[in-house]
Amino acid sequence: MMNNLFSIFDPSTNIFNLSLNWMSTFIGLMFIPFSSWLIPNRHFLMWKFIITKLHNEFKILLNFEKNKGSTLIFISLFSFILFNNFLGLFPYIFTSTSHLTISLTLSLSLWMTFMLFGWINNSKHMFIHMIPQGTPSILMPFMVLIETISNIIRPGTLAIRLTANMIAGHLLLTLLSSTGNSMSNYFLFFLIFVQILLLILESAVAVIQSYVITILSTLYSSETN
Repeated sequence: MMNNLFSIFDPSTNIFNLSLNWMSTFIGLMFIPFSSWLIPNRHFLMWKFIITKLHNEFKILLNFEKNKGSTLIFISLFSFILFNNFLGLFPYIFTSTSHLTISLTLSLSLWMTFMLFGWINNSKHMFIHMIPQGTPSILMPFMVLIETISNIIRPGTLAIRLTANMIAGHLLLTLLSSTGNSMSNYFLFFLIFVQILLLILESAVAVIQSYVITILSTLYSSETN
């Protein structure tokens, strides 16, 4: 039962189909109509409103005057995760964000970039950040150790947070749908209603997780400046 349950997250074993499964990661690009940039419609205006709100929030966290253009990286990250989270809710579409292959690659590459930039360009600031202000001298070695460990596990926590939240909702929907054959018609209608509510909840989780991952990445980046 558990093998069948978790098999919904397995990509196809066929080489040709496997490539198409992972290519679904970039299928979100098809939802960006290039003509809308010339002739704006309501969908484009809504997306522009979201991007503007994110840009205004990120530039406060990133000290935009010193890092002009840096908000584009995190808006792109938000868009990428959001599209893949939403696409995973559709039938027969591979959920790439439920795999550590994608989530850990994203978080680890961002973390490595932040660390290299910080230690190369702002070494003094990085050393100061490891010891909070007002720390007693006797606790300084322990604080350095704790801060180092918390820094190292950041990419893992980001990846696991995204993967676990995507897997949990999909598993719950799969469990409910697998019990439909053994139910009467009255309970079947109730099951469908519950699944619709769960689908709405999963849509909200898709947005929230995209926002949380992006905000945390933005905060980690601001610590290196």
